[in-house]
Amino acid sequence: MMFGPLFLMALSLLQVPLGDGQGCLSKRSVLTTLRQMQKLLSSQEAAQLRGLRGLRKQLTLLQGNLHKQAAWGNETCPPLAAPSHGRKLGKKAGVGHEAHFLCDAGFQLVGAETRLCQENRTWSGQQPFCKGIDDCSGQPCANGGTCVDEVQRYVCLCPGGWTGSNCQTPAASYWVSLSNNSFSRQPRCAENAQGARQCSCDAGFQMRAGGLCQDVDECQLFQLSHQNRICVHSCVNLPGSYRCVCPPGYLLSPDQNTCEDADECAEQRHNCSRGELCINTFGGFQCVRPECPRPRHNTSYVKTSAFQCERNPCPVESQACRQAANSISFHYLPLPSNRTVPRVLFRMSTTRFLGDSLRFAITGGQGLGAFAVQRSDRHTGELVLTSPVPGPATLEVQLEMSELSKKVLLGKHVFRITAFISPYEF
Repeated sequence: MMFGPLFLMALSLLQVPLGDGQGCLSKRSVLTTLRQMQKLLSSQEAAQLRGLRGLRKQLTLLQGNLHKQAAWGNETCPPLAAPSHGRKLGKKAGVGHEAHFLCDAGFQLVGAETRLCQENRTWSGQQPFCKGIDDCSGQPCANGGTCVDEVQRYVCLCPGGWTGSNCQTPAASYWVSLSNNSFSRQPRCAENAQGARQCSCDAGFQMRAGGLCQDVDECQLFQLSHQNRICVHSCVNLPGSYRCVCPPGYLLSPDQNTCEDADECAEQRHNCSRGELCINTFGGFQCVRPECPRPRHNTSYVKTSAFQCERNPCPVESQACRQAANSISFHYLPLPSNRTVPRVLFRMSTTRFLGDSLRFAITGGQGLGAFAVQRSDRHTGELVLTSPVPGPATLEVQLEMSELSKKVLLGKHVFRITAFISPYEF
């Protein structure tokens, strides 16, 4: 409170001339001085009130601005990634802003072209992905030509008697068609120093009766034998050579003979909906949604990770809850068709062993005839594939690991395993 100057002013006002030479103030002078002091006090109090109101107003405005800035900072949607083989346009992720998606040449967009950041700070629609364009879908190869789809282009493998980018042009006389699946050409001939005429064929051709060089059909010679096959999947014969082709979901390896699985999940080339998880398999993918069991008999579970459920604490009187599994985990195994056996697929063990023994068992599933459980050491059990499984197929098996102390159950853990068997053996 700033009363110091006010009191000094009041004291100075009291220094008025004495009345009648008697050394005391007159009654009128005292009243006048008191009125002046009251006015000064009132004006000083009004000024202080105005100052306090202004200060409160400024503080309120500052607090409102801080709240607005905090609210604006929260009014954003999660960041969006650009699709594989594509681009994302639009850097802002605030409410009301849009993100646009484009694909590179040779790919087409599958899903929403535009996504909007909504009031609830989630993006509209599903995340799109870029799918490779099948250039062979329009059957561009004429006259029985075989179309091979490649990145951003296609190649026509023409039968004998036809040539050109689309097998649309009859071949010159240099090429002679013997049948729909074979090719021949004239040999290369020259006279040696003795004047004798010698002829030879190019690589991939051999001399036949009549003096023509006929194409060696490598696919017919080697592909039909499983032991000597030159392509892991399909073989296309070419004049003087051959070409290996892979099924959808695979890419031709650098060795040009084997096929490598394409990971659709890592490359965002899948159609799993929101809340589903993408599991890559040999030649494709699967969308899964692991769920915890519903509450029952005083037993309930909480999801601690995408593939793990943990049991909530049991009521003291609930024996059924204490007999239920302490944890449930989900595991997904991609396998090629007709996998060689026996083969260990899965191991289960515990890092905290409180009892005196562990018991491993298969407790349910589909296709159980192909599996068995064995113990590899005192603390580890193994799921073993015991017989080859031709694909495509989906097998399910539920394993249980129980911890015992003097044959009394201390706890158990359940492993739910799903095996996705590919149609192919690679």
